[in-house]
Amino acid sequence: MKVSAGGVALSLAALVVFTLLIQPHAGASPPSAAASPADDRHAGLQWRFVRIKYHYLTEGTSIPQEFAGEPWFIDGPAAEQNLARRVKTATAIQVEDPIVLSIDDPRLFESPWIYFVEPGTLKLLETEVPILREFFLRGGVAMFDDFHGPLEWDNFEHEIKRVFPNRQIVEVPKDHPVFSCFYKIDGYPQVAGIGSFMQGRTWEKGGFVPHLRTILDDTGRPMMFINWNTDMGDGWEWSNVVEFPGYVKYTSMAYQMAINEIVYSLTH
Repeated sequence: MKVSAGGVALSLAALVVFTLLIQPHAGASPPSAAASPADDRHAGLQWRFVRIKYHYLTEGTSIPQEFAGEPWFIDGPAAEQNLARRVKTATAIQVEDPIVLSIDDPRLFESPWIYFVEPGTLKLLETEVPILREFFLRGGVAMFDDFHGPLEWDNFEHEIKRVFPNRQIVEVPKDHPVFSCFYKIDGYPQVAGIGSFMQGRTWEKGGFVPHLRTILDDTGRPMMFINWNTDMGDGWEWSNVVEFPGYVKYTSMAYQMAINEIVYSLTH
């Protein structure tokens, strides 16, 4: 989302200071004792938040943007810092410091998991298409997050079809293990961006219904988790901001769904 923590000033009668734990919400169950940090199921696994710096539609133009800076860095660095801390405390996964990479960086193939924010603005270079295809076919997984509505979907679909022109984008079914591999999540959540939350709604740009979609490899493995019409990055970024105590339920949703996607990606 495009609202920065420093750019919002709300007058509150009192600040409600709270310590944010991953809390249960409608549609998700809290972790069982087996999913506590003492559980060594995921000991030995390593994960790093790798944010992808990509080219975008308005790059190098005078077309006005609705946000400051470049779309690939929206919510950063707070989003990755907060998510990395949560993965470290909620799981036994060894968490490394977040980094930023371009698609053509040779270090791309050292990470099993990468992150694209606002991919509705994505514009792949011709040289990047085969690199990204090879990354996926070697076993890599990408999380796409925070893009909304039919226009942004159309551009994303066009770009990802350049990578896999002969593979279908499919819905992740509700009984897929990604919804139960760490937390038990009964339905795919729509995490409101902070701007939408302040306006009393969960959606933006006509993206009323949240979807989790993917493209499968030849073995049926999801090569990506396409989080459309939801804003998990805002859920991570704003999780420690006391001015919005009502936003805690969306932070909970964002952490739980992201950790499930990460755990599934690292174990399949």
